[in-house]
Amino acid sequence: MTYDDSNVFAKILRGELPCHKIYEDDETFSFLDIMPRANGHALVIPKSPAVNLFDVDTATLCAAIRTVHMLAPIIRNAMEADGILIQQFNEAAAGQTVFHVHFHIVPRWEDTALKPHTGEMEDSEVLAENAEKISDALDVA
Repeated sequence: MTYDDSNVFAKILRGELPCHKIYEDDETFSFLDIMPRANGHALVIPKSPAVNLFDVDTATLCAAIRTVHMLAPIIRNAMEADGILIQQFNEAAAGQTVFHVHFHIVPRWEDTALKPHTGEMEDSEVLAENAEKISDALDVA
C-alpha cells in the first residue's frame, strides 16, 4: 500500500482539519482521538509519511515511541487513571482505520470497559477539557 496524503492525519498535520493538540516536536505530533475508547485517549503520529509499521523507517518509529514513552505517564497522571494501554494497528485486518502510522495512548481505570475502537464521536468541549488537563500536566512535567 502506498501512502495517501489525503488521509485524516495528513490533513491534521497540514492544518486542514482541526484537532485537540496536546504535544508537538520536530518529528512527532500528538492529539486526542475524536472517537476515544476512554477519556484522555491520545494519538501519537510521526510527521513523516508512513502507512504503518511495515513501511516506517527506524528513526521515525523511534521518534514516535519516544514521544509515547514521554506522554504515557503524563496522560495517566493527568487523567488520574489506574493504568495505560498502548495500541498500534497495522493493516485493515488488524483494525487499522487511518493509514498513517500511529500509536494510541489509552488511559484505563479498574472495572471500566473500553468503548469500541470506532465508536461515537466525543463532544468537542469534553475533548477540549481533557486536552487542557493533559497540556497542563505536560507544562508541569
